[in-house]
Amino acid sequence: MTVLSYTDRLSQAASFLRENDDFLVVSHIQPDGDAAGSTFAMAWMLLALGKRFTLINEGHMPEKFMYMTHSQLRILNHETEPPERKFGRVISVDCADFDRIGKVSACFEENVQLLNIDHHATNDDFGAVNLVRADAAATVEVLYDLNVELGLPFSHELNVCIYSGLLTDTGGFRYSNTSPKVMQIAADMLSRGVKGYELAERLLESLTMPQVTILKSALATLGFAHEQQAAWLSVSLEDLARSGASSDDLDGLVNYPRNIEGVEVGMLFKEKKPGVIKVSLRSAGKVDVAELASRFGGGGHVRAAGCTVLGTLDEAIKQVVEEVGRALA
Repeated sequence: MTVLSYTDRLSQAASFLRENDDFLVVSHIQPDGDAAGSTFAMAWMLLALGKRFTLINEGHMPEKFMYMTHSQLRILNHETEPPERKFGRVISVDCADFDRIGKVSACFEENVQLLNIDHHATNDDFGAVNLVRADAAATVEVLYDLNVELGLPFSHELNVCIYSGLLTDTGGFRYSNTSPKVMQIAADMLSRGVKGYELAERLLESLTMPQVTILKSALATLGFAHEQQAAWLSVSLEDLARSGASSDDLDGLVNYPRNIEGVEVGMLFKEKKPGVIKVSLRSAGKVDVAELASRFGGGGHVRAAGCTVLGTLDEAIKQVVEEVGRALA
């Protein structure tokens, strides 16, 4: 089997976009900043190509990311307004595997042609065309390269999407994935008029009252194990209801246990519904949390990953913390 170079993959992806039309664009369930930035960046690129497209996600797109859309773009929530038709050409962005697309896959035609654009090392090339670069900090970094390959202009709207994805997936340019290329792209975006300080304030600094309330509640659950190398917080459905917070308000909570001195693995356990617990994992570097998450059917990156565990909060905490202990041994 021939292994294509990144240059060849860029060429294939560009041809897929030029030669086809009427695309369905989807990111992963519970989109983060890179998923949102990639979704809307692809939309601006398709507009520049004169293509027809539909944007969709399994659930709602968090309101805090909607500044990237303006009035020209609309994204469907599959849970409340599924399309009345199926699509034969699909573009998935920031999906580590096919399952991360979620229920939107019901909108695909049987002979669907899918362009898979991603940056996760665990991506298994599930598309007909695969533009995957595991050493990229974010999927928007790959889209930057694709826009260059296509010879498209860098509109202000596109630049904002690219910068937003880089900003969030590098933790404000603080994580180890902040490469020289990331900084070069960020500098390019700033030189084109992106106001980085405004995006940092919006995405990394501002807190709503529900976020403050749920943070206060979550910190009361702080637990440690394995000689304080593992730490975690938990959030129940009751906590969410009492605080008035939504699942979107939990973004960044996992960093609190991870940032404690001496902690190698930080975790956040979120009760999605009775018997279903979403687990976010962050590593200081000693533990590959993507591999750890895969033991529970999840995945992600070496230092940032997630999975879903069936059971109560206490049961999920017990199971995952035990696995963390094995990984730390």
